Amino acid sequence: MAVLTGLEVLIDDDFALLSGQRVGLMTNPSAIDRQLTSAYRLFASAPNVNLAAFFAPEHGFAGAAPDAEQIATATDPRTGLPVFSLYGDTYRPTAAMLQAIDVLVCDIQDIGVRYYTYPWTVSHILEAAGEHGVRVVILDRPNPLGGAAIEGPVLEPEMASFVGRFPVPVRHGLTLGEMAGMVNATWNATPADLTVVPCAGWRRAMAWDDTDLPWVAPSPNVPTLNTLRHYPGACLVEGTELSEGRGTALPFEIVGAPWIDPLALADRLNGEAWAAAMGARFRPHTFQPFHSKWAGQVCHGVQVHITDPARWRPIHVWLGVIVTLRAAYPEHFAWLPDHPDTGVQHFDRLIGSPDVRRQIEAGVAANEPVGAILARLAEPWADDCRAFAEARRPFLRYE
Repeated sequence: MAVLTGLEVLIDDDFALLSGQRVGLMTNPSAIDRQLTSAYRLFASAPNVNLAAFFAPEHGFAGAAPDAEQIATATDPRTGLPVFSLYGDTYRPTAAMLQAIDVLVCDIQDIGVRYYTYPWTVSHILEAAGEHGVRVVILDRPNPLGGAAIEGPVLEPEMASFVGRFPVPVRHGLTLGEMAGMVNATWNATPADLTVVPCAGWRRAMAWDDTDLPWVAPSPNVPTLNTLRHYPGACLVEGTELSEGRGTALPFEIVGAPWIDPLALADRLNGEAWAAAMGARFRPHTFQPFHSKWAGQVCHGVQVHITDPARWRPIHVWLGVIVTLRAAYPEHFAWLPDHPDTGVQHFDRLIGSPDVRRQIEAGVAANEPVGAILARLAEPWADDCRAFAEARRPFLRYE
């Protein structure tokens, strides 16, 4: 059976769910059908859909803006409709934005990782929609990392931010529709009238390649499925002064800085038993980012290669890389400084707790083997993930 996205299910039903209503659409170019036609174009050309407004998340309506760049509200030149920014002056739709719509449809490709901002944009939509009496419809899409595995630490409430608002693990195994249902019922003080149009034919154990669906980059720095496989761990490099490969052709697949010896680093990592056991191999790599950290400077480091997808553990592997570099270059390695407004370090916001960074520092200071540090870090995660698996159960929509 072919996998159909929620968008395709809605089209097959001739948009009946939206009949007679003024419609807002939150989307970007990752929302397509299998002919690569965008949700934007399908909605705008449907004679029985009364479009009233568009909404843009991080990276903008065209999906082209760099990470963390604020997006301005604009007018769509083809339809003349407003494109309200939810990554600019506000993350939350205002009463004025919602005044002209009855239902806000969300169709966007999420990636199944806590520190991706699209689910948290949806969480703000649910809160505002509940407050102002606007219905929300999620057109669901498969989780491209699969829906079975749950990995990594659960976010502590004190670390809540727009890269993780609620206590979920790094890799949660939910689709956007499932996450929306859990958020709306569990953490939303003003629950919205929520409808999820589920995918047809998708099962939790499916990899993206099993779906036969085309892949469109959901954001500028997740261009390929291989990037996505690294992202749950590689994004943690953002919390250090190391380059995570932004501004290169290999974002989130490489790591480096001007002061690293790439051959020595690759040899050191390839000699680690934990790395081989987790399906990783390391190749010396030199690169020059054109923007972001170390822009215009030659950096040395490694490219991380996945040698065994069945054993691949991105969070563990990339934490191992970070710990190795912290131990090997104590005079150069640095965490990003505290955020000026919150006093919280970015690495702590990403991993979900200050304890991980503190344990890394303590382990390196005690000259512990990297594998031992990783084992101690991961020890509490299994129980946390089991508890989350039970908590998410009422919101699962697929086998």
